[in-house]
Amino acid sequence: MQRPWRPIRRFRGLVRGRHWAPRIVFWGSAVLVGLSAVALTELGNLANTSFLTLYRRWPWAPFLASPAGLVLSLWLTRRFFPGAQGSGIPQVIAALSQRTGGSPSRLLSVRIAIGKILLTTLGLFSGASIGREGPTVHVGASFTAAAGRLAGIKRPGLERALVLAGGAAGLAAAFNTPIAGIMFAIEELARGFEEHASGTIIITILIAGLTAVAIEGNYTYFGVTQAALAPRQWLLVPACGIAGGIAGGLFSRLVLDLSLRLRETLARYPYRLALIAGLLIAILGTISHGSSFGTGYPQARALVMGNARLPWYFPLTKWLASLASYLSGIPGGLFAPALATGAGFGADIGRLFPAAAPQAAVILGMVSYLSGAVQTPITAFVIVMEMTDNNSMLFPLMAAAFIATLTSRLLCREPIYQGLAARFVTRAETRPVVAEDYDGPA
Repeated sequence: MQRPWRPIRRFRGLVRGRHWAPRIVFWGSAVLVGLSAVALTELGNLANTSFLTLYRRWPWAPFLASPAGLVLSLWLTRRFFPGAQGSGIPQVIAALSQRTGGSPSRLLSVRIAIGKILLTTLGLFSGASIGREGPTVHVGASFTAAAGRLAGIKRPGLERALVLAGGAAGLAAAFNTPIAGIMFAIEELARGFEEHASGTIIITILIAGLTAVAIEGNYTYFGVTQAALAPRQWLLVPACGIAGGIAGGLFSRLVLDLSLRLRETLARYPYRLALIAGLLIAILGTISHGSSFGTGYPQARALVMGNARLPWYFPLTKWLASLASYLSGIPGGLFAPALATGAGFGADIGRLFPAAAPQAAVILGMVSYLSGAVQTPITAFVIVMEMTDNNSMLFPLMAAAFIATLTSRLLCREPIYQGLAARFVTRAETRPVVAEDYDGPA
């Protein structure tokens, strides 16, 4: 009997249950990534608003809530969710970098994902200067890695593609920036691009993004601005690029150096550092009239839209609060506070260039500081361009991002996420994660 035509045989193979089961599990995990991004957004906004309401009603409350909240968050992290501290992006990079073929479950698990959501919310309720985007990357990679294990996927290359796709989808869903999600996967998570992973990444970003948009609606993260720069105003570009590169590079250098130098102290007295960090956050928040608490999203959005009234020292207090929050070792990301800090620096620099549109200086500052802090210039200018729906600033944003990255590398040769990830790789390959392994930020 004549065999069916080859395309028909392939179609029959695709529709068999054993082929569809892994796909259904995988697509379900992508939906879960989108739902997680929405959950973190809603819980984070609620926590941020609740803390600021508490501060406005009782201005002394942060001096109790911030230290107590950070100590509690750190205790819960070490006791129940070891490996969940910091932004989570270093853990994803470490899982992708495992050389021995070890399972990513040591760094990426459903338990860690749940802990990440709850503890990031607790950190924001304590006034910590942290973001939810890094945690969403960690959560996304954890869910897709878990889906791969559930579907019985054993091939290391496909496991890696799932982790890469989940992390990229987490960022894309958190910011509603699908192109930036793809660039982030290429530029930061993988430091390269694997052709066989491209379809997995795009499908995951699409499903997770559509899930988030279906619930939250289609929006631009920081609103819409039509700010532009005339050629004679381009001096603002290197000014922002150099300033952002210095500030971002110094931040990264301090995080990497201090987390190493304080490692023994952190191992012996972890909660004392969290207590001190909480007190510093409360002091800075009081000095800045509450503007340095939380993600910094309201302040950054107001600056982008041109209706903010912030003190000139806002970016300095935000910079210090972010440093204290990250060094405390609690779960929380860098992206949103970095964008707020950069917006503040841009607004200050823009005052020196009165002929330029203030909003142009703000978004240049955002791109420059983010590029300086994480040294991913393409991701930085794409993400800000998508967040503000502004294509007219493409070339100034590109130039500022690359100037900032080059400047940052003079101060900090190793990108912050890569440096922190290196501390996970060897330990994660040899034995399970325990609290004592990861004192300090990650």
